[in-house]
Amino acid sequence: MPFATLGLRAELCRAVSAHGYDTPTPIQQQAIPVILDGKDVLAAAQTGTGKTAGFSLPMLQRLAESDQPARPKSVRALVLTPTRELAAQVGQSVKDYGAGLRLRSAVIFGGVGINPQISALARGVDVLVATPGRLLDHLQQGTCALDRVEILVLDEADRMLDMGFIRDIRRILALLPKRRQTLLFSATFSGDIRALAAQFLHQPVEIDVAPRNSTAAQIDQVAYAVDKGRKRELLSWLVGSNNWQQVLVFARTKHGANRLAEQLEADGLKSAAIHGNKSQGARTRALEGFKNGSVRVLVATDIAARGLDIDQLPLVVNHDLPEVPADYVHRIGRTGRAGRTGHAISLVSPDEVDLLRNIERLVKQRIAPQVLPGYEPSPHAVHAPPEPRPPMRGGPRHGGARRPERGPRR
Repeated sequence: MPFATLGLRAELCRAVSAHGYDTPTPIQQQAIPVILDGKDVLAAAQTGTGKTAGFSLPMLQRLAESDQPARPKSVRALVLTPTRELAAQVGQSVKDYGAGLRLRSAVIFGGVGINPQISALARGVDVLVATPGRLLDHLQQGTCALDRVEILVLDEADRMLDMGFIRDIRRILALLPKRRQTLLFSATFSGDIRALAAQFLHQPVEIDVAPRNSTAAQIDQVAYAVDKGRKRELLSWLVGSNNWQQVLVFARTKHGANRLAEQLEADGLKSAAIHGNKSQGARTRALEGFKNGSVRVLVATDIAARGLDIDQLPLVVNHDLPEVPADYVHRIGRTGRAGRTGHAISLVSPDEVDLLRNIERLVKQRIAPQVLPGYEPSPHAVHAPPEPRPPMRGGPRHGGARRPERGPRR
């Protein structure tokens, strides 16, 4: 099914094709026609299924077909996102897909200078992508107005609630026109999400293209049992021995992310950390380096990594298992996106066995820890260990920690 069959304009179809997409994903097939009809939408889909194009393409078309140009400081379509990185990526998608349309867009978030944002808003914009905090800053300063918003998108709404943005969201929504189209996209339909939808959406069409808390079928999930003190050593060996060139690693804390990135760097693996305490400039440089290949390992916390869209990311590693099982689903959803194959590896120490069991119950899948020769954990770390399975092979060794004396054989 080509995109044109969904009712999209030729300019949008050409833009999508130019970025390598010819067939719409299930969320796009279901959401685009409904949004084009002007209906409110409550949509749940796995991370990496094409949600951004699912709302941005029909949003751009509706704005292009309307004869209401943006006025100074006004906004016609507002997209709220939980993180700076997601805002930047959604903004780039809007810019790319709308390249053939005469529409203005802007992205605003904290951590960077506000004056360029004020200048961009002064002329008025058709699409504004924003994080709640920085948007409220502009509203308080009177540098933008929301009384002409025609379309509102709440992207990653579940994460915005998790991060405590509900009060900010209510303040923003109180400034919007009552008559508007509202699109709420979330990874799951939790009770809180349904309560939010009941307050702010009008007779929404409900779209759910994936089982709740499921992981993508095309992601190969593997766990290795290892003592906590040897996790970094094993991670470094895996990256080097398999010649992995682009690895997203999750750490539980900001301090842990910094320390791990420094240790991997000392092992000869070009690494960077990304988390909330980093300046926006440092976060942007780290992400750009990871995308262009100058950074081989990106170590991230959950908050910083939510919504990261790295094209064809092959591998995600959980250096620390998340304490909230649903975060595992979001983490590994960074790979295996848009139907591509991906790999997810978890390093499980003895004190994390219960966390792994909770994850298994959530995703309804067994992820039995395997043991690599040379990295056997303490006897109490593994319960009924399965047969060892060799790690993925990706080419000759290049960088990384030295192989242990009894390490896996080539």
